[in-house]
Parts: sequence; C-alpha cells; structure tokens
Amino acid sequence: MATNGSGPTQAFAPVLTAMSTMRDGQREQKKVAHQFLENFQKSAEAWQITIGILQSGADAEAQLFAATTLRGKITYDVNQIPHDALPALRDQVLELLKGFATGPRPIRIQLCVCLAILAIQMTGWKDVVPMVVSSLGNNAESHACILDFLKVLPEEVTEGRKINLTEDELQQRTQELLGDNAGQVVQLLISYAQSSETAATNPQLLEVITSWLREVPVADVVNSPLLNVIFSALDADRSFDAATDCLVSIFKETREVDAYLPTIQVLLPRVVALKPRIRQAAEQEDAELYKGITRIFAEAGEAWVVLIAREPIAFRPLVEGVLECAALDMDRDAIALTFIFWYELKLYLILENFIQARMQYVDVYAKLVDIMLKQLEYPNDTPGSDDLFDGDREAEEKFREFRHHMGDVLKDCCEIMGVTECLSKVLERIKAWMAAYAGQATANAVPHWQQLEAPLFSMRAMGRMVDKDEDIILPQIMPLIVQIPHHEKLRFATIMVLGRYTEWTSNHPELLEPQFTYIVSSFSTDSKEIVRAAAMAMKFFCTDCKHLLSGQVVQLQQFYNQTLDKLPGVSQEELTEGVASVVAVQPVPQIFDLLKLYCDPLMERLMAKANAAVDDDGKLLVAGLSLFSQPNDIANNADHLQLITLFIQMVTPYVEPGQENPAVKYCQEIFPILSKILDTFALFTPICERICRCWRYMIISYRTAMAPLLPEMANKLANGFAASKQGCFLWVTSAILREFSEDREHVNENTTEAIYAFFEAQSTNMLRMMSDVPPRDLPDVIEDFYRLLVDALLYYPHKLISSSLFTPIFQAGVSALALEQREPLTAALHYLRDVIGYGGDNPPSSSQSPNPVEIKQVVQELILANGEHLVKQIMAGMMITFPDDCFSDGSGALLELFQLLPQQTATWVDKTVRMLPPGTIREAEIDKLMNGIKERLALGPDGLRKVRSLLQDFTNVYRRRYVAPRDGLGRLEAERFHFNA
Repeated sequence: MATNGSGPTQAFAPVLTAMSTMRDGQREQKKVAHQFLENFQKSAEAWQITIGILQSGADAEAQLFAATTLRGKITYDVNQIPHDALPALRDQVLELLKGFATGPRPIRIQLCVCLAILAIQMTGWKDVVPMVVSSLGNNAESHACILDFLKVLPEEVTEGRKINLTEDELQQRTQELLGDNAGQVVQLLISYAQSSETAATNPQLLEVITSWLREVPVADVVNSPLLNVIFSALDADRSFDAATDCLVSIFKETREVDAYLPTIQVLLPRVVALKPRIRQAAEQEDAELYKGITRIFAEAGEAWVVLIAREPIAFRPLVEGVLECAALDMDRDAIALTFIFWYELKLYLILENFIQARMQYVDVYAKLVDIMLKQLEYPNDTPGSDDLFDGDREAEEKFREFRHHMGDVLKDCCEIMGVTECLSKVLERIKAWMAAYAGQATANAVPHWQQLEAPLFSMRAMGRMVDKDEDIILPQIMPLIVQIPHHEKLRFATIMVLGRYTEWTSNHPELLEPQFTYIVSSFSTDSKEIVRAAAMAMKFFCTDCKHLLSGQVVQLQQFYNQTLDKLPGVSQEELTEGVASVVAVQPVPQIFDLLKLYCDPLMERLMAKANAAVDDDGKLLVAGLSLFSQPNDIANNADHLQLITLFIQMVTPYVEPGQENPAVKYCQEIFPILSKILDTFALFTPICERICRCWRYMIISYRTAMAPLLPEMANKLANGFAASKQGCFLWVTSAILREFSEDREHVNENTTEAIYAFFEAQSTNMLRMMSDVPPRDLPDVIEDFYRLLVDALLYYPHKLISSSLFTPIFQAGVSALALEQREPLTAALHYLRDVIGYGGDNPPSSSQSPNPVEIKQVVQELILANGEHLVKQIMAGMMITFPDDCFSDGSGALLELFQLLPQQTATWVDKTVRMLPPGTIREAEIDKLMNGIKERLALGPDGLRKVRSLLQDFTNVYRRRYVAPRDGLGRLEAERFHFNA
C-alpha cells in the first residue's frame, strides 16, 4: 500500500480535476464531480492516491482534501489494509507529519488526527506518545506537531464510538493511551512551558492542557507550575482566549465540589484577584477582553454554586465579581454570560436549607434588578431618524431576544426578593418618570420614553410570578399605565402588560373597564404592531375575564364583526378565540342563537368567496390564501373556515346524553353548505384540508353527540377520499374511530360496526392506491394512512387483526419502508412496531385485559410469513436509505422482533447482511456481527438491548462506507406491493 510518491501523477489526476470542477465548474458538472469524489473517498484505491497527493507538489486545497480523505479511510476503512501493513502506514503518516511541520496547519491537524485514530485501532502499539515525541524530534517546528498531536489524541479517543472496536477494547485502549500517559504528558507540558517566555504564552500549550483535563487529575494541574502559566497567559493578547478556555475547563472539572474542595480553595483567590480587570476592560472598551473576564467569573460561579450557597460570606467576593460584570457591560455583549449563574444560584437559595444564604444575597439580587431595568432600555433616539438601530435589523432582533432573557433573570430575582419588592422598583421608576417628564410630553414627542418603557417591559416579564391576589403594588400601577402619553413603543408595552395580567384583573373587576376600554381603543390606531398586540390582549381578556364580560356578549359581536376584516390573519384568529371563550360560558339555551349570531356572518363571507371562485386564485381565497397577496394582506387572506373551526373548538356546552346539543344543531345547519363547497372543490387540496379539519374538530369537540351527522359525514369522507386521494379525509376518519370506539359509553354496537365498515372501505381504497402507485408518489397519504391505522389497532384491535385486510395492510407498510422521508417512515414503523407488540403478552392496547392467545397466534403467523422481508427492508433502510431520525424506530422494531422471535429474527438478519453488494463488507465482519448477536441472545432478556446496540453500530459503520448505486439496491431493493381486493 505504500508509495514513494515518485510515480506518474496520472493516478491522482482525475481527483485533482474533479476538485477543480467543484471549485469552478457548472452546476451539473459539480454534481458529477461530487459523486465521483464521494465514491473515490470510499474506494480501496484512495489509500495510495491520497498519500501520493500529500507527497506531491499539489496545491494546499488538494492536499487538505487528501488529508481529510485519509482521515476518513483510517476511521472507517482500515479493514481494507492487511493487519501486518498497519505499522508501515503509521510510519508513512509520521513522515508526512514531519513534512508538514511548518504548515499549513489545517493539513497538519488532519494528519495528527489520522495518527491518533490509527493509534486507537493499532491495539498492539503500546508506546504511542514516546514514539511520536521521539520521531518528530526536538526542534521548534516539531514542537507544534507534538502539541497538535497531544491535543487531538484525547479528543479522538473520547469520540471512539465511530471506530469499529468493542466497548471493552475501546475502554482498554483509552486507559493505555490516556490514563497511562497522563503523568508523562503533564511533565512534557511543564518542561515546554518553562523552556521560554514564548512557549509559556503559546495558545497551543493551553489547548493541550484543556484537552487533557478529563484525563489528568485536575489537582495535578492546579498544584503544578502550569497554574501560574495559565493565569499569566491571561496577560498576553495572543493567549488570552486559550487561557480563558483552559480555566473554564478547570472550573467544570471541579463541579463535584466536595471532592475538589482543596483545589477550589487554591483557585478562588486567584479568580477573585482578577476583579480589577473587569473595570479595566470596561474603561478600555475592549469587548473581547470584557467577555473573557466575565466568562471566567460566571463559569466559576456556576461550577461552585453549591459552595456559594453553603458559604455565602467566603464566596461573596466571587458573586460581587459576577454582579460587577453585569453592571459595567454597556454594550450588552457579555451580560448574558451571567444569566445561567443567577438562575442556578436561585435554585439553591430558594431551598429551606439555604435560607440564611438567601438573606445574605437579597441585596445582591436587589442590585441585579436595578441593573436589569437599566439594561432593558432601548437605545437613545437618533436625531432626524425614527430608527433606533440605524437600519440594523439583526441588532434589533438580537436586542429583542436579549430582553426576554433578561426577563427570565427578573423572574429569578422575584423568587429571591419577593414579587412585591420587585414591583416596588418598577413603581418607583414609573413615578420618577411621571414626575420628571410627563409634563413635557406632547402628542408628537415623549421625552426619555426609554426610561418608562423598560419598567413596563419588566412588568410583563415578571407577570408569571405575580399572584392574582397581589393587592399592594399592582392596584397602584394599573391606573397609572392606562394614562401614559401616546407613543407607539409605550402603547405597545402597555397593551402587552395588560394582556399579561388579565388573570389578575379577573380577580380585581373594579379595574377591568379602563383596561378593556384602552385595549378596544387601540384597534383604531394606525400601527400594525399595536393592533396585533391589542388582538392578542383581547384574546387573554376574553379568556380570563369571560364571566365578567358575559353580559356584553351581544355588544362584543358587533365589535367583532366591525373589526375582524381590518386585522391580519393571526390577529383574526386571536380575536376569534377570545370572543368564542365568552360565548362558551353562556347558558346552554343561548348557545345556538349566539353561534348563529357570530358564525353566520363568517359563513356568508365564505359562501361569497366560494361563489366567486372561478380560477385557482379564487379557490385560494376560499382557503384564506392568495397567489398574489402577502401573508398579512388583510382584505384577501381571511381564513373564515379556520375561524368557524375555532368556534367549534372553543364552544363545547355540556349536555346530558340523549338531549340535543345546541352546538351540534348548528353544525347540522352548516354541514350541507360545507359539503357543497367540498363537492365543488374536491380536487383542490387547501380547501379540502380546511373543511376536513373543521369536521375533525366537530367530532373531537362534540364526540358521540355527533352521531346524527355520522352517516352523511362518512359518505362524504369516503367519496372525497376515493375521488381526490388526499390524506385529509383520513384525519377525520381517525377522529371518528377514536371517539366511537368499542369501549366508549353511549355508543351502540350497530354504530361501531358501521364505523368499522367505513374504516375498512377507506383502507381498501388506500390499498388499491398503494398497489397502483409507487410509495414515492404517495408519501403524505401513506403517513396519514398509517397514523389512522395506529388508532385503528389501538381502538379496534380484534376486528383489525381478524380482518382479511390485516395482512395486505402489513405488507403495504413493509413496502412503504422504501421511502426516504421521515414522516411517512415514522408512521409506518410505529404501526409495524405496534403490530409486532400484539404478537406478545404486552401489546400497545387501550384495554387492560390480557392479549388473547388467538390474537398472538395470528400476529406471529403473519410475522413468520413476512418477517424476512420486513427485516430486509428495515436493515436496508438503516444501512442505506433511512434519514437519521428513523434509526431509533428501525432498531426498535428489530429489538421487538428479537424479543418475540429471537432465533428466526437472527436468521433473517443473517440472510439480509449476506445480500449486501460484494466488496462493501467482509465475510469476517458479518460473522463477527452474527456471533455477537448469538452471544447476546444466549444471555436472555438482558442481552437483547445489547443486540440492538450491535445492529446500530454495524449499520452506522456500513452507512459510512456505502454509496447507494444509481441503478438501485440490487437484492435489497424493495418489492412492489400488490393488492387483490
């Protein structure tokens, strides 16, 4: 496998050409080149060619590609090389490493990784570190190589799951490479650090220390000269970041504080001694330095938070350091680094055991509230511009997100100080602004509005912490904020506060009217943002104060009808949810008339659109969409079907069984209209989906009371599915199956029989469809069908398993495993797993009764007849076609097969892996897998989980090696499903 690099370059010319094409070629050429390079990287020829490129004078890009490819080969394809040739490969990599000692560093790093991975797999190579150090020499260039190798070695060992070693082999190799070399590495690093001032501030040195901290006892580093090296490196610009990372890693290693108390006692004064650097960095306006110092204090606090709670006096200087970092961060770049610390400290301080520490830190959290209120302020106005962020939308979005995180810190402060004290600070800020600036406010300008908006935002953030019985501060604040001068940001913030405190307002009805009036008046403003906020607030007011607003339900409809068409789609839904909440609490005799009052105008708008729909854009308007309008185009995009569905979801009156449900009576009134629209637009998916969604919620909301509508609805669903082949009709079928299942009360046997017959008719149509059309053309419908089947198996298990359709449904599910989309695969795998479960004693059933013997027998016979094909499709998917998200379900299905039929499943797996294309897997690897499976099966139930791990490891390794051919999967190709009704 060796090459001297002196041969002709024709061998790697195609690779260089493909790389050039990837850089400069056309799109189609790049696709061909990418496929060529991907195949090349997995070929046996890649060994010689990559080493040849690295030994040649090729450009740096080609050599980096070669080094990366060599890394992949050593990781996954070392089985392509005879075992006795590995030492020669190691020597070649060492020689290459010497050649790249001076750079480029990316190539050198890749070669170090190659050597580290090779060292893990060459279990007979016992003197790895000494050999590498001696082979690379003792000059300045070799030091860089040695440091790079020492850095990557522990990183690659801890990532060893991707290497084809058993757990025991990997554990032993970890001890040999890391544990046995830890002391020697520490001495090497001390010697290097003491060799020169330049060496002591070399970032590479600090990176190596960081990398080895998991392996070297942290006390060995802290009690060695290396600690001084790390802290001294904070004074040099070139090593500051690496030293910071190193310290943070040391802190994390000391999280088990009781075990590392002596080490922490050494570190604490060294960290506290850095406090002057906080103000120094702030005054220098050095953002990176400030972030680094903040990170040191915050991470130390997080690591030692238990001790901070136990010994508040001793650790208070550290906490004050974190507080100072938050206070002096004028650019708001570093303060977020402290948020986790405040949260974790709060978790301890609220415990009864730490009540004394809590009292010690109340003043710290009080100062933190003041800091947060200041940091929450928007930037000052720019003269001549309305844009606070000078057009930088990214900075604006970052600030908005940042404020919400600060709101979480304020919640933490509430838990330590108490809500009343936090709200008192808000009230003080509002009163201070009112006294200083309220008299200067005009219709066009509000001075220093930022100082008023920040406490309003903080109120909104703290809302979850405020009890609805709070009677001290909020009764003073609420009358004040509805009098705040008009300013878009202030009005928006006020509306959001009012919407956040609606539960509190419901307990203080005397304050409802001015707040409600403020919200309603906000709908007449020109600001879209304010109108959207008002719609959201109205939703919460109507939801939480629905009983208080009950007497205004008719007037509320007038407001709703006049306002609705002026709102964007999301706001229409929010307002509808709100008013529907008020309708829902009215007396049952009034429900029908109120639904007509609210919903009939919506139905009229819907019918007008349906009658006017003569082209695709008109049809989209019926569904609340438009080809030409924007999503927030108010005039065109009202989704009236969705608004009607919201009323059906929200208005669910309780009626005794046998009595007429007024909501169902209204559904019966509108059902013919919806049916007519469905018939008219049966082939237009968006409209079908919205109508089916509406019908589905009729079933979910009114359950068995919908029985009078079932025959007509079932007929429409069956005809619609047969005509359109759209999965939305199966959504409603699934809801009917659930709500009218065999074990429901007030459902007679004739009804369940009729519903099951309806389900079988839908299934027959679907099986015909899957027989006529390849799965790849039906992914969405297959997903919906197998989600329906999961419900059918759960609620009608005996009927389904005894049905003549049970076998073809299972076979169709196996054929669907040829798909490559996550959602349909997940649905099919879930159904198949549930079926397998019915072959054993613990099926996924809604019933508590034992699984009957005859049911288990039917399922086992089904699996014995189809198990080989099922295993083949699951294994092929896990090795070649499944997306990553389907691995756990695939391996879970195999595990359940092993639990049910262990010997037969092992035979099926053996047959499947021996179908793999020649050259992609060695016979010895297959034998190793099968022997491992047999050994685990012999252990009984305890060994089954290990079988699953074996299969996952095998399929992961194979997946990396194998490139699926364009002409199909050969013997692993899925069989077409055929259905004869």
